[in-house]
Amino acid sequence: MSFINYASREINCKIVYYGPGLCGKTTNLQYVYQKTAPEAKGKMISLATETERTLFFDFLPLALGEIRGFKTRFHLYTVPGQVFYDASRKLILKGVDGVVFVADSQEERMDANIESLDNLRFNLKEQGYDLDKLPYVIQYNKRDLPEVLSVEELRRELNPTGVPEFEACASTGEGVFETLKAVAKLILIDLKKGR
Repeated sequence: MSFINYASREINCKIVYYGPGLCGKTTNLQYVYQKTAPEAKGKMISLATETERTLFFDFLPLALGEIRGFKTRFHLYTVPGQVFYDASRKLILKGVDGVVFVADSQEERMDANIESLDNLRFNLKEQGYDLDKLPYVIQYNKRDLPEVLSVEELRRELNPTGVPEFEACASTGEGVFETLKAVAKLILIDLKKGR
């Protein structure tokens, strides 16, 4: 549900990074924020309570061009990882235009990945969205660690529909911008269709 600001001639799109606790959602956003030119980004806001944290910032990529004379501004959000914070997750998903599911590649985190992906589907469905009809990509994060599952194993469990997927190490930045560009491109294709 992109928002059009006619005064600034901008289309505002919301991208939500979703995944289990400690999978690298925050690290992704921090890396993008650090590497984005100061004049192209807003402030990073961290909404922290005693037990959870949600990050948010917006930026205006200069390389993606315009749609019908409007620039596209992307608003990036993370959700709290723990399922305990489901109400916050649902709120953050409101008005989403695209989703990046960040999966933890470590073998012992597969159950948490599956639980989080099921939770994402459920929360979207409750708000009238279908994950399979949204611009959506998967990032297999923490590829640099020992004891990681193969991409084939991760794909079998987490990506049966074959959405775009990326290997990443968010702490070094590997795969971070590739993931973001892919979901942004899918959102722009959707916008051009006039949805």
